[in-house]
Amino acid sequence: MSRDPPVSPLVGLLVAVVAVSTSAILVRYSEAPSLVKALYRVVFTVSLLAPVAFARSREELRDLPRRDVLWAAAAGVALAVHFASWFESLAWTSVAASVTLVQAQPLFVALGAWALLDERITRGVVAGIAVALAGMATMTLGDLFVPDVAAALAAHPGLGGLDAGTAAAPTLAGEAPLYGDALALVGAVTAAAYVLAGRSLRQRVSLVPYVTVVYGVCAVVLLGLTLAAGHPLFDYAAREWALFLAMAVGPGVFGHTVLNWALGYLESSVVSVSLLGEPVGSTILAFVLLGEIPTPVTVLGGAVVLAGIYLTTTGSSGAEPGQSGSERQKQPNG
Repeated sequence: MSRDPPVSPLVGLLVAVVAVSTSAILVRYSEAPSLVKALYRVVFTVSLLAPVAFARSREELRDLPRRDVLWAAAAGVALAVHFASWFESLAWTSVAASVTLVQAQPLFVALGAWALLDERITRGVVAGIAVALAGMATMTLGDLFVPDVAAALAAHPGLGGLDAGTAAAPTLAGEAPLYGDALALVGAVTAAAYVLAGRSLRQRVSLVPYVTVVYGVCAVVLLGLTLAAGHPLFDYAAREWALFLAMAVGPGVFGHTVLNWALGYLESSVVSVSLLGEPVGSTILAFVLLGEIPTPVTVLGGAVVLAGIYLTTTGSSGAEPGQSGSERQKQPNG
């Protein structure tokens, strides 16, 4: 691979982190059911990538071994559950909590690789997991008291720093933050399953064909779940369709795809650590655009979780020497 890309990989990385940070905001803006949002995000992403895959990698797609197709299908199923659970979590808990918890997938990748693939787990990884779990416990404890804090804010609107009569009245969390937090953790676990299922496959299959197959299976699973839930497929306003497309173009193409491109030029540890900017970016955007204020305990717990993710990522960076960035990919959620 050429080491002289047309755009600096660091610039691409910055663009990708900003793009994935918009995912939670776009999901919140949409009033469609969570499964429908997830379905069309994936459908539009596949629609954008499939023509490229068939034009450039038709033979590779045709010659994929049955075993690789099965692993790609498993990754697609895991990704579908990830999207469904995470999108739904944003309806119940704060953006800050949801994005931070779902971004914890490197912890579960490390645990899964140790338990299922017999990979060595370093002391740095153990320390990182312990720190992150402490942060998650802190966030959960804080959410137990969210209703009381929200009531205090409602009684004293000036606490939020915004006019109580404006449309952007401040909020602190969703209707059932603990339930939303649990869904976000399900999203993290299934994102880890997606990474583990595709880890060896990505060493043999090019990026665009791989993503096309995985997202295709993901779309089929989400379609089945949407139909089973009885949600309409087409009865949505033009604004909703614009948001569905924005989810695919922004977090999907400029987020995930650019991140995977950057992995061809940068160490995977650099890319993984950069993703810690997503919860920060999403929280800032939620405050500015949604008037959503994270509680002090959420901020504290989130900072501890991010520190744990950082320790886990850097602690595992030397566990498998000799691998390139693309061979050790850790694709993000959103």
